[in-house]
Amino acid sequence: QVQLAESGGGSVQAGGSLRLSCTASGLPFGDYNMGWIRQAPGKEREGVSCISRNGRSTVYLDSVKGRFTISRDNAKNTLYLQMNSLKPEDTAMYYCAAVRSGTYWSLNPRGYTHWGQGTQVTVSS
Repeated sequence: QVQLAESGGGSVQAGGSLRLSCTASGLPFGDYNMGWIRQAPGKEREGVSCISRNGRSTVYLDSVKGRFTISRDNAKNTLYLQMNSLKPEDTAMYYCAAVRSGTYWSLNPRGYTHWGQGTQVTVSS
């Protein structure tokens, strides 16, 4: 059974930092492209960043470029999202998502096949 477990969310003031983690089990982590997806209240889910199975390729949403960094440690089956210079508009539930490499490569949330339960990030002004 595939499980993706996010952690690291919380409440911070604008300008602060958080590091999200996602630990995967039940799948060959190194064979999967991974993504971070967020959903703010009343809004649709939007892809924040994705990373290829070997970590060599990454994509970022324009609004987080230069502030967020995605990374992964395949030996630990763990995905990360370092978030710096946080803004109130970054407030959302953040989900990690997985899709088998070679089948999908996009920030669009629709193509991901496995999802975690999410971790809440709240940024106050």
